Formats: sequence, C-alpha cells, structure tokens
Amino acid sequence: MSEKHLVVQGATLKCKFSVEPKKDTLKVKSQQKHYANDKDAANKLIATDKEIGQTLEKNTFGKCKMQPNGSGDYLPCQAVITKWSSFYEKVTLSNKGKILLEDSKATCPIGGPDCIEVDKHGQKAGAGKGNAKKAKPQVSNQINPLVNTGEFQESLEESDSICK
Repeated sequence: MSEKHLVVQGATLKCKFSVEPKKDTLKVKSQQKHYANDKDAANKLIATDKEIGQTLEKNTFGKCKMQPNGSGDYLPCQAVITKWSSFYEKVTLSNKGKILLEDSKATCPIGGPDCIEVDKHGQKAGAGKGNAKKAKPQVSNQINPLVNTGEFQESLEESDSICK
C-alpha cells in the first residue's frame, strides 16, 4: 500500500462539480466488522468498494455544475455513488469488498466516472511507544521541560526487555 491511508467512516468526500464546493461525510454501511485506527473498535469502520448508493451523511455536495436550471443557477446535487476505482486489490474483507484508499475515486451518474474524491481519509494519528522511542530528547525537553525524555526512553526499553 506504500504509505497510503485506508479510508474509514467519517472520511470527507468532495465532488469536482460542486459549485460551492461543499464536502460530505462517508458512512460505512456495507460492513460492521473491520476497523482501523480505532482501539475500541467503535467508530472507524473500514470503507470498501461496496459503499454504493446513498452512503453519505447528507447525500449532497451542494449545487451541481452539471445540472443548470436554465436561469443561471444550478439544481442541488443528489449524491449517489455507483462505483469506486483505485481501491486496494490485495485484500478482500468479509463483505467481499476491497478497501478504499485515500486516492480512491467514486462515480456518480450525473458527474460521471471519478468525479468524487476523498478529501480526508478519516484516520487520526495517535502517538505510541514507537514515537516515544524515536523522539529526540533535546527537542522533546524544549517542548515539555517537565519530562526527562532520555529517562522515559530508557524505561520504555527496559519494559520491552522484560516483556520478551
């Protein structure tokens, strides 16, 4: 997958034909089993190419440039996803779906192929033990002088050696 993020519930999508341009939030409806970046397995369902139909929170991106109303304005978008492209082919989830990636695109019957793209993948970075081990003590001590980063890193290494 080379540094591409998985798309999860809560990702924001945008359409290249939105007048405003407005964004909408993806709701994963095709599966309830597979989570990413969610230690409690409660919020971040992995999105797949089976997220078809009205699978957005508001199902609209505002007014659509592809639907002029004849008086210089545009009709409202009615977002319906018919197909996805550029998903991760090497993994199939239990719903027979392929995982969506941050560069995946969706097709709308009005906007055409690949008119909807991922704006934000929906995952949030969280600091872990690996981040603490790689931290530069000089920089960390300037940011937070109350913590002795060198001692903290040593205690992490000791706890790792005890667990082995």
